[in-house]
Amino acid sequence: MKYNRVLLKLSGESLMGSQSYGIDPAMLEQYARDIREAVNNKVEVAIVIGGGNIFRGLSGAAQGMDRVQGDYMGMLATLINSMALQAELEKQGLRTELLSGLAIEPICKEMSRRRAIEAMQEGKVVIIGGGSGNPFFTTDTASALRAVEIKADAILKGTRVDGVYTADPEKDPSATKYTTLSFQEALSKKLKIMDLTAFALCEENKLPIYVFDMNKPGNLLRVVSGEAVGTEVNN
Repeated sequence: MKYNRVLLKLSGESLMGSQSYGIDPAMLEQYARDIREAVNNKVEVAIVIGGGNIFRGLSGAAQGMDRVQGDYMGMLATLINSMALQAELEKQGLRTELLSGLAIEPICKEMSRRRAIEAMQEGKVVIIGGGSGNPFFTTDTASALRAVEIKADAILKGTRVDGVYTADPEKDPSATKYTTLSFQEALSKKLKIMDLTAFALCEENKLPIYVFDMNKPGNLLRVVSGEAVGTEVNN
């Protein structure tokens, strides 16, 4: 395997599938099957999911809501998604550990590096909800922080696009795909891969980001096996 311990970053919007809101059970099942494949191949997996399919703090703030309150609501949305994925993973026969930047007993324990690493070493999938536990930080930044904490080999950013392109391939048919990029190249070309705080944290800690299409069944196993199915951003 190319990667032995990964942090998988999923957007909340990806859980909507073809719906306009909420969680699509079919998409949840597909993701759980792909994660099970990786775990069955001895890959240690931690997961951070966004909450944009339920509530996004920034959009709430844009409509006049207090930003701090909105961000905490967004953190709770990530926990709803995390609980849904946990239930599906356990239905698929996997053992899990749900941790969170916000401790909410009896649902989950507070995130700690030791808890997360010990759970992964025991063969559990670790799902980390609640963002960083602080307002003004995105789940991109939370995933970078958690990946550094658990000493992941890479952040795998699962999207609906099969990598990073010169332009939005859904809008520009002439856009071409990058196989590899340096952090500096991505910054100079203003490619929106993750937010700047997350990006800086990854670059400083020499943590690769691998962007790939999570909606294609089997792609997660291909990525951890070393197949070139997406774009790797590295130093």
